[in-house]
Amino acid sequence: MQQLKIIIADDHPLFRGALRQALHDIADGSSITSAPSIIEAGTFEAAREATQAHPDADLLLLDLSMPGVSGFSGLMSLRSDMCSLPIIIVSASDDTATVRRALELGASGFISKSSGLDDIRTAIRTVLDGGIWAPDEMAGRCDQDPALVELVERLRTLTPQQNRVLSMLAEGLLNKQIAYELGVSEATIKAHVSAILLKLNVDSRTQAVIKLGKVNMAMVA
Repeated sequence: MQQLKIIIADDHPLFRGALRQALHDIADGSSITSAPSIIEAGTFEAAREATQAHPDADLLLLDLSMPGVSGFSGLMSLRSDMCSLPIIIVSASDDTATVRRALELGASGFISKSSGLDDIRTAIRTVLDGGIWAPDEMAGRCDQDPALVELVERLRTLTPQQNRVLSMLAEGLLNKQIAYELGVSEATIKAHVSAILLKLNVDSRTQAVIKLGKVNMAMVA
């Protein structure tokens, strides 16, 4: 069996160490035959670079709040860039709304930073085996806000490039700055923005950013 390759993206060295320990022992009592190869990233940009440098990665463990990103924007951006890469969110913000929103936006699992090593290993094994992992208290919960459900569905219709453009709009970048970062023309960015407004059913880029902020508010509600 080929050695697994797992990316850990978290800005706290101590917690990266805890995840490394969980991964080091993940082969115990499972079908996994050896400890995986681990790539670490301490910022969101480093995480993005790691996914690009290792397109064969088997799993990404992603903190929701890292330098360079806040809230669900990072998950949405990486989910668009690497649509086949399973992503487990690892976060201290583990309320029901945050967990649900992460799964709705494409995460394959959610691990609370208060979880023990055994629970972390179980979550990782479940996702590597093709399953979805959520904390036990999420089972059977269905108290969803219809407006937020609709918004999440609209966000999921964005293409990978539109998703990146929306994330950059939320960072306050101008069209010409986004065009420079993505290596395309300003006219192309304007077309992306128009498509984003149409898909989100809003009239301005400010309203689009506010919509994205409503999803991120699940973390602090």
